[in-house]
Amino acid sequence: MDPVRVSALRERLAGTGWPESALLLGGALRRSVGRRTARGLLLVGTEAYEPWHLAAHLDEEATRSGVTRLAPVLLRHRVESGAPAHLSYGLRGLTEARRGATVLLVAPAAAEAGLLERVRDARRGGATVLAVDTGDPELAGLVHERLTVPDAGPEPFDLVQHLVSSAAGAPASRLARLAERLTGSPVAHW
Repeated sequence: MDPVRVSALRERLAGTGWPESALLLGGALRRSVGRRTARGLLLVGTEAYEPWHLAAHLDEEATRSGVTRLAPVLLRHRVESGAPAHLSYGLRGLTEARRGATVLLVAPAAAEAGLLERVRDARRGGATVLAVDTGDPELAGLVHERLTVPDAGPEPFDLVQHLVSSAAGAPASRLARLAERLTGSPVAHW
């Protein structure tokens, strides 16, 4: 992400703590998929929200960073017959997730009970569970790491996802520079 866009994001999210939290979650995501025993990343949203945009950014970061396991498998609540292969993964993938898998749940509203049960199955199977959500109390004991974005409208929630994907794709040295840009003073406008 270029310095001008980082500065604009920082200004919009100043004082929220979300840029710093996004760095932490992005780092946890990178470590989880970068382990020697990692099996890949499963990305899932709620029934009303499929995280297409985050999937695209994580795929770009996987290519840019060379961390191929950052490229997610998007799990969908409804898979239409005849869907292309990359869009034909249903929620069964959560139930089948085992040790080495990473699950990233993106929930701008409370996750429905059926989804939570499948995520619970993934955790019981040994998967690492991460989340970006708005403070759903049901996720408190279910996830290993989470970024809570309470009272955020759709735009801030999407901006935070940009920061998470950027941090996940950043190697340690780039992550330190990104952290400095995100937490430092905004760029002065001319």
